[in-house]
Amino acid sequence: MTRRTDAHPDLVRPDVRAPFFSTWRVGTPERQRQTVDAIARTWERRPWPADDLLSYHVYTGHDGSTLLHHSQWTSEQAYEAFVKTHRQERVDEIDTAVPGIERLGLGRYRRYRGLTREDRAALVPGCVVIVGVEFDGPDPERQRAWVDAVLEALESDPEPAPGGISAHFHLSTDGTRVLNYAEWESAQAHIDALAAPGDGVGSATAAWERVRNWPGLKSSTVERYDHALGLVPG
Repeated sequence: MTRRTDAHPDLVRPDVRAPFFSTWRVGTPERQRQTVDAIARTWERRPWPADDLLSYHVYTGHDGSTLLHHSQWTSEQAYEAFVKTHRQERVDEIDTAVPGIERLGLGRYRRYRGLTREDRAALVPGCVVIVGVEFDGPDPERQRAWVDAVLEALESDPEPAPGGISAHFHLSTDGTRVLNYAEWESAQAHIDALAAPGDGVGSATAAWERVRNWPGLKSSTVERYDHALGLVPG
């Protein structure tokens, strides 16, 4: 049985060993809503596909065009088995309902480290911010070192941005990218943090300057999303 939930995913649950992120471009806010509805219908009318799939969440981009997908698996092998047996029929049904979806690729990650406010359990994030960083080549040691430096900058920031709830850093399995899944109280809180003195959400400190000028840092993106659909076994 497939059950819908309004709860955001638990990013720190220990049985998630293969978190995946992917993006679809659908074009307009109306098509965003139509696609979320099609995903919900397609999944809810079918049994939950595998015990090893722990949750599946969909988010609407504030750009009015994209959807972010986050699935939590116990292993990559379990996902590959799902692809062979269950994925295509779901994709076909969604594409029939909303033709012309552009799928921009699947990112395979492992959660590395994070930072969470003590009162997180009492809060419902009003916005999810995905920060994507790409390096100029594969280097797992560099991935970890950069995340360590970001967390050091966050923890030593003399004026931390209000409104941030958590930050969960994921390392791509190919060694080239880092994805930060950050929870904020609201989109406006994140917008205000970006507008504050400094470059990005951090203050003008040496620690943040080191993060932003890390050797081999190729590019970075910042995208805001709303949690639109949660599906779990039930």
